[in-house]
Amino acid sequence: MNIINKKSWHIDEKEVTPKEIFEKRRTFLKLGAASIVSTASIVEALAKDQLPIKTLNYKQDKNPQNLKLNSYEQITSYNNFYEFTTSKEGVKPLAHTLNTNSWDIVIDGLVEKEMILRFDEFIKKVDLEERIYRFRCVEGWSMVVPWIGFKLSDLIKYVKPLSSAKYVYFETLFDDEMFPDQARKYFSAISYPYVEGLRMDEAMNDLTILAVGLYGSSMPKQNGAPIRLIVPWKYGFKSIKSIAKISFVDKEPLNSWQRENPKEYGFYANVNPNVDHPRWSQKKERVLGSFFKQNTLMFNGYEKEVAHLYKDMDLTKYI
Repeated sequence: MNIINKKSWHIDEKEVTPKEIFEKRRTFLKLGAASIVSTASIVEALAKDQLPIKTLNYKQDKNPQNLKLNSYEQITSYNNFYEFTTSKEGVKPLAHTLNTNSWDIVIDGLVEKEMILRFDEFIKKVDLEERIYRFRCVEGWSMVVPWIGFKLSDLIKYVKPLSSAKYVYFETLFDDEMFPDQARKYFSAISYPYVEGLRMDEAMNDLTILAVGLYGSSMPKQNGAPIRLIVPWKYGFKSIKSIAKISFVDKEPLNSWQRENPKEYGFYANVNPNVDHPRWSQKKERVLGSFFKQNTLMFNGYEKEVAHLYKDMDLTKYI
């Protein structure tokens, strides 16, 4: 049994989850507060598209906006996943082409030993838990999502990067049979494969997770199955989907959106209401399902946990 200490970012599940969903989930979360299921149970649940997780007795979040969890339908029907299409509503009906069977993740670069992780096997080695996080898109919309995943720091410790590794580089799968926009080549929306990166201290932060599901089920294809990055204090494009490669490097990676338009997108992409996008304000956001906009929080509401990472940095320069 793993006991988890309450964190300042925890959101009370009873407060943010619709009652009917909360009650339904309780039928398979029967392990008691702050406990974790066995490895065998996780693997069996994956096959059934249900992921038993740690049942956490979260501390009430102090967010003055009184967070409400977005519905499963909203979270899975409004997606940025350019490999399929630039239409947010169009991703879901196209995502059936993504085949996540026998998924491999290449681990290379500055590590003690390069390797290939078999997703179905590696998932047995990690502790899955639920993280209810705010998710803020650079485009000005947001949602609240109950992710299922494990800390990226656990994977980093497992693969043993060298001391010379300063950054973690991520790459989405490149397969133009699965991803229609990749097949368009010169007419694609962006250059592929999609690339993202984190500084090592960002990657090791307790908030950073690799998500393999949401709402108690395996990750939907349109949301980045079978495994995606979640960095809740950064704009959503940093949370790369369908990861097929993780490299440890000594130089800052050139992430995809910075490569496409360096005047508008930087490496860090921290949520900052005080720094506008060149074409729109970042001071407010629209939560999916809400008519009125709300104020955007510094670091998306996670300032206490991550502000120290950027203590001596000019956040108007390092965007």
